[in-house]
Amino acid sequence: MEKLLTINPVLLALFATLFTWGLTALGAGMVFFFKTINTKVLNMMLGFAAGVMIAASFWSLLSPAIDMAENNGQIGWVPALVGFLGGGLFLFGVDKLLPHLHMGLDISQAEGIKTSWQRSILLVLSITLHNIPEGLAVGVAFGALANNPDVGLLSGAIALAFGIGLQNFPEGAAVSVPLRREGFSRFKAFTYGQLSGVVEPIAGVLGAYLVLTVEPLLPYALSFAAGAMIFVVVEELIPESQTGNDTHFSTIGALLGFAVMMVLDVALG
Repeated sequence: MEKLLTINPVLLALFATLFTWGLTALGAGMVFFFKTINTKVLNMMLGFAAGVMIAASFWSLLSPAIDMAENNGQIGWVPALVGFLGGGLFLFGVDKLLPHLHMGLDISQAEGIKTSWQRSILLVLSITLHNIPEGLAVGVAFGALANNPDVGLLSGAIALAFGIGLQNFPEGAAVSVPLRREGFSRFKAFTYGQLSGVVEPIAGVLGAYLVLTVEPLLPYALSFAAGAMIFVVVEELIPESQTGNDTHFSTIGALLGFAVMMVLDVALG
């Protein structure tokens, strides 16, 4: 573990987000085995992703941001509040501008700027929107190592990357399998599904680089990523996981996701 601390944090962020992208691709690969996903199973997977992101937002991002601010002589909750709301507002703006379509909706209900893009592109962009704050969160967590090369901080960043990757698996399947059901070939559906995660390494490297160049921004950056993730959870993941008459599965999934991420972060962080 100590040897990892000698590696450039930006490079570590790249490796970590390539891992999370890889699990998105692995989930998208489910399309080679299944043409449909049971609604209850899909709801549970989406709920699991929501639970992971909620837990990660606090234990991996907000709590460390408050501690860092207080250690720097700041009022702990100020950077957390400003960054958190800033992240939510940023995703709100992106949500209004980026054309995308939530799963299970007609193309006439697409959000963002009006476009003639196909339904498949809009579905992929919807999941891509999820992955921007996820990649940013992992990048910022690893970027923090530049100023505090602590084994505990590294373990927390690794736990965050693992948790994000874990919930990327069902997200990849949630893109590729519906595309297969709409008539896409298995390979094309897989290609579109894994492309939804390509933004994570980009956002991860950007987040780590920004933290390295502007050290005082770290508590704000961690909180920004948390706010963006919570926006995605409330705006998209939870509503999408509640389709159908039986919502117990999505609730159970959310509880399990939260518990898994909590254990990972507290045990390793």
